[in-house]
Amino acid sequence: MMMKIHKEIKNNQLYLYQNGALIYKKWLATSESKIFDLMAYDKYTLVSFNEIEYENSNPLVLVKAELELKPTNEGGKKTGIISGFRPNHVFEYKQGQILQTYIGDLNFSEWPTIEPGEKKIVKVRFLDFPSLHQYLYVGLVWHIHEGERVIGKAKILSFYDSAE
Repeated sequence: MMMKIHKEIKNNQLYLYQNGALIYKKWLATSESKIFDLMAYDKYTLVSFNEIEYENSNPLVLVKAELELKPTNEGGKKTGIISGFRPNHVFEYKQGQILQTYIGDLNFSEWPTIEPGEKKIVKVRFLDFPSLHQYLYVGLVWHIHEGERVIGKAKILSFYDSAE
């Protein structure tokens, strides 16, 4: 059975619904969040984009990027990341505040993990939103976040065809 996921942002708050029921809410200004249905939220946080039907479906934008994770001693993660990791992607700040985060996952198959301090080439799959388009050009560098904390950066090297 296909799950229907609906994401909505209003009043600087992110709402995530599954089959019409609110399962998660995040206050974007403070990064505080509340899970309303732990079973539903946990079950689908590691599911591939291809296994979920998004009610507000957008095609994917596929980007080849150079990912660089900050070393742990410079504020980076203590452990590495695996393929499919879904950080917050931040392209712009205003007066030190995050303007918006975008949905995207980091994919690679050449290594089991990417560790803090390492730089690797990855595929990033973004859900395509019109507000994302202004940031999509070769050479753009954006920040990789885990909540409010910057854990790395990425740079667009090229774009993949949607069939790749």
